[in-house]
Amino acid sequence: MAAANRQTRHLPAFILLELSEGPLHGHAIRTALTERFPDHKFDPGATYRTLSALEEAGEVDFHWDTDSRGPARKIYTLTPLGWERLAYWRSEMENRLAFLQDFLNRYDRAKARR
Repeated sequence: MAAANRQTRHLPAFILLELSEGPLHGHAIRTALTERFPDHKFDPGATYRTLSALEEAGEVDFHWDTDSRGPARKIYTLTPLGWERLAYWRSEMENRLAFLQDFLNRYDRAKARR
C-alpha cells in the first residue's frame, strides 16, 4: 500500500470529528489536526481534496465567511449525513481496534512461549 494512501485513509474520519465540535475553515481544521497529532504531517492538498469529497458526498456543508480580514473562507459544518458517516467511522475504528488488540495479544503470547 502506498504511504500516501495509508496516511489519508482515515483523514475523512478525523475531519468529520473536528467538525463535530463546531464549524471550521480548512486551515483551522489542518491546524487542529496538527496540534492533536504533532508527529503526523497532514498534507494540505489531501485535506482540501478530502473536504471537497466530503462536500460532494453531502457529509459537510459550507458557507462563505466574508466578514473576516483577508480573503473569503469556506466555513464547513457537519450535515446530518456527516453525523451518520461519523457513526460509521466510530464502528469502523472499534472493529479495527479489536483486530489490532487481538494481534497484540497473540504476539505477546507467542513471545512469552519463545
